[in-house]
Amino acid sequence: MPELPEVETTLRGIAPHVVGRKIREIIVRERRLRWPVPAEVEELAGQRIESARRRGKYLLLRTARGTLLLHLGMSGSLRVIDPASPWRKHDHLAFQMESGRQLRFHDPRRFGCALFLPQDDDSHPLLRDLGPEPLGDDFSADYLFEKSRGKSIAVKHFIMDSKVVVGVGNIYACESLFIAGIRPTKAARKVTRESFSKLVTAIRKVLSASIEMGGTTLRDFLREDGEPGYFKQSLRVYDRKDQPCLRCKTAVKRIVSGQRSTFFCPNCQK
Repeated sequence: MPELPEVETTLRGIAPHVVGRKIREIIVRERRLRWPVPAEVEELAGQRIESARRRGKYLLLRTARGTLLLHLGMSGSLRVIDPASPWRKHDHLAFQMESGRQLRFHDPRRFGCALFLPQDDDSHPLLRDLGPEPLGDDFSADYLFEKSRGKSIAVKHFIMDSKVVVGVGNIYACESLFIAGIRPTKAARKVTRESFSKLVTAIRKVLSASIEMGGTTLRDFLREDGEPGYFKQSLRVYDRKDQPCLRCKTAVKRIVSGQRSTFFCPNCQK
């Protein structure tokens, strides 16, 4: 599933090819995505994309008439290709740019979306309840400490809640908690301010490194023959069940929590 680093990589990959350029034509081959593609999306034809930004896992392409909101769902991708390229089975939407290139949306499971926003702000129901960006100034140890008081939920689930902070998916949560030395099952209310400080630093480190690694695959957004080849993960605990901890050599443990696999070192994480 595309997570924050993959979406950020997507944004950086497509932005040079769409920002400042006019949309000549919008082709909708399949409206039945997570929500039906509204007719207003097609009315963006003829508009120039003034800016592109990411909010959580959402991409927002702003024009003078309105903003296009895109979400990649569980299996979606965007490619900048030659419009003469054959349409694949799950290519549902395309934006013909004035440059002659085409931004094409591919989504086999159709859990993504393409919606129209009258204005580029965060008041839309999909955006208004999102927590702060993990790489932004609003995300801090003090914020997490105050937000977690009285919360008995496991700290891993706490930081994966998009209303608390956006973009900390399962892999990144496991990796960050390992770096910070916090056991993922620990109640959020029992995590100290000092430990949250370590966790904030770890989350930023993991996400920034992942985005940086993702940058090495930007050329894949110009490929015509497949999906963007997102960065290869460099993992410390995730998916390393029974393998020795990279710090202490204790076997990494796997449990299922909230229907998600959770990996941690029972010795290093308290």
